[in-house]
Amino acid sequence: MEVMQAINNRRSIRSYRNEPVSEEVIRTIIEAGIKAPSGKNKQPWEFVVVTGDKRLEMIRVMKQGIRDFKAQYKEVGSAEYTAAIMEQAPVIIFIFNPYGTHPWQEKTILQQSTELVDVQSVGAAIQNMILAATDLGLGSLWICDIIFAYRELCEWFKKDYQMVAALALGYTGETPPMRPRKSIDEVTEWI
Repeated sequence: MEVMQAINNRRSIRSYRNEPVSEEVIRTIIEAGIKAPSGKNKQPWEFVVVTGDKRLEMIRVMKQGIRDFKAQYKEVGSAEYTAAIMEQAPVIIFIFNPYGTHPWQEKTILQQSTELVDVQSVGAAIQNMILAATDLGLGSLWICDIIFAYRELCEWFKKDYQMVAALALGYTGETPPMRPRKSIDEVTEWI
């Protein structure tokens, strides 16, 4: 598949078939992520692949974290729906920044700037992974709703550094149309 074809075919998938994804395919997708550009070639990513019974355990932890968050702050956006989507996906890859701090920690301006570069680098890795998944015939969903169970998930993973996002992967159970996009002229200024 050509790059532009993968970009044009990529969709956020929210329904997955109950079909395992081979370790070889998962490794190929992570390899695509590792090849992403990163600021100062720091490669600020660590991938944690969750499958099988551990995935179900992680979902329980996430749902409890969402309930706790909701009890305290009342609003969790689409997090409950996202947890249900994650429950069907056979593979969830969590992406951590081992150089980053947790959102509640105090940061200097330099730390904030460095973490901004790191998060952009992680975003490039995730984009590469999503495009590789599309090329390999898998669906994916880039997940940020993990923030609503952030502490619980970090404790469960035993990670004392920044959790950036998660990526659900699996063979798609839907074929959604492309969602509307703004035109080039709406988002571009020529000087």
